[in-house]
Amino acid sequence: MTKTALVVDDEVDLCRLMQITLTKMGIKSDVAYTLSQAREYWQDNDYDFCLTDLKLPDGSGLNLVKEVSSSSHTPIAVITAHGSMDLAIEALKLGAFDFVNKPLELPRLRQLVENALKVIHQNDATKATPEHSPEQQLLNSRLIGDSAVMHPLKKTILKLARSQAPVFLSGASGTGKEVVARLIHDLSPRRDGSFVPVNCGAIPSELMESEFFGHKKGSFTGAVADKQGLFQQANGGTLFLDEVADLPLAMQVKLLRAIQEKTVRAIGDTKEVPVDIRILSATHKDLNQLVQDGTFRQDLYYRINVIELKLPTLNARRDDIPVLAQHFLAMIAEDWQLESPPSLTDAACARLQHHDFAGNVRELRNLLERAVTLAETSDIDTGHLGLPDIEMDSSPNTITSQQADSQSSAHMSDKPTANPSVADQIAEQGKSTTNLHPYRTNTQHYPSMVQQSAMRQAKASSNTIIENDKTSNNHHDDLQANENENENSDIREPADGQLPPQGLESYLQAQEKQLIITALKQTGWNKTQAAELLGTTFRSLRYRMKKLEIDEE
Repeated sequence: MTKTALVVDDEVDLCRLMQITLTKMGIKSDVAYTLSQAREYWQDNDYDFCLTDLKLPDGSGLNLVKEVSSSSHTPIAVITAHGSMDLAIEALKLGAFDFVNKPLELPRLRQLVENALKVIHQNDATKATPEHSPEQQLLNSRLIGDSAVMHPLKKTILKLARSQAPVFLSGASGTGKEVVARLIHDLSPRRDGSFVPVNCGAIPSELMESEFFGHKKGSFTGAVADKQGLFQQANGGTLFLDEVADLPLAMQVKLLRAIQEKTVRAIGDTKEVPVDIRILSATHKDLNQLVQDGTFRQDLYYRINVIELKLPTLNARRDDIPVLAQHFLAMIAEDWQLESPPSLTDAACARLQHHDFAGNVRELRNLLERAVTLAETSDIDTGHLGLPDIEMDSSPNTITSQQADSQSSAHMSDKPTANPSVADQIAEQGKSTTNLHPYRTNTQHYPSMVQQSAMRQAKASSNTIIENDKTSNNHHDDLQANENENENSDIREPADGQLPPQGLESYLQAQEKQLIITALKQTGWNKTQAAELLGTTFRSLRYRMKKLEIDEE
């Protein structure tokens, strides 16, 4: 069927030009020259989309945008005079699909109409099968969860995907801002274009302009060839500015012009090139506070923050933790090429629902990766999670934690034996170590005074074992003895009250490496027996050997 459009503008010549352009694209159009006439046309006809000027003789086009957006899903675009960007932003906030500037450029107008037609096609598919449309199925498969806070979020994402307005994604670190940004792109009319993500904090300031806008050959030292910038790469698609708060002020000015004028000029070039992109941005920082502090430009803030989408924390959607954990475990099994995906016990699943996730979804993924590594079987229990013990109420939203002081006092009362074994030393260290950071293993935490004492005893015991091993194996040649001396030289015991001279991480890794080598020597390099001696699993021992670069040969 032929699509129909309503064109609203008080300039007769401009209306005629737009009508001719639409006719060549196979679209029938009606023209209204005033706001009242446009309302009459809209009430008497069923249009597929609308294109209106913001300044009309008898009122503002914003009123028409508000009426159309609130009563239907019909895409409506606005025409703005040069320099009236604030009105265009206001129209986008009211629900406008996109905007085009005067003087009107026909390629830009045709691109806008093509995007509007794609939105119309999506709307028709959604109306036919709202629950089983391809967009809804893609949304449910990529945005895992069915809790109360997720329903309005998914509806908002579907609505934003049909628009061309810039979207600002706010939320704590690890809430999945890039996942949502990519989902908005894949659900939008720009899905056939490129999705170009860029971490603004990872680009050196001196290379930022070249990375964003490109450069011409010979424009500066080292420019041996033409380079296409990120804006050009995202032409026809979406540019995702992650950690946009880290942009330096000098770059914010240039970015503002590129977003407003939709043109870029490469370094060393003499002309500007038009680009058709949609800007999505995100940061975990308070951008409004940065504007007040003067470290982020207010005008750029209003350009990128046309529509703000706040993502919920994982603690606000605890009901989604079981299905999220199952999803991540299936992904881990596929990435690690495991025979069967691991599964959580009921106790482990309940413990996860009672955990305070400071790192949100990213912390959950990392925690499950660690649990899969430590688990000897495909069943993951609470002990494999590495989380402190708590008293769990029946509701996952209620947490009554045992105080860490009671745990530490219990360890203080346990006196170590005179000659502890290697397994006892490691077990004792594991008991007195609390999980201070969600993305580090227990061996990376700062040791307490009890742990330091246990480390010194473990060091003395390991040295004794090594000396006995040397004396009982006289067939070792001088080269093997030198290797043992080199291994021992990596561990320099700090004096009492002093920090290790080689740094905490190196000191702890050297201690762990020495204990593992000692256990392997005692068992003739049988990793299964060594794992039992160390009180850990075979999988964990193999992971630690790889991490510490212990050669099996």
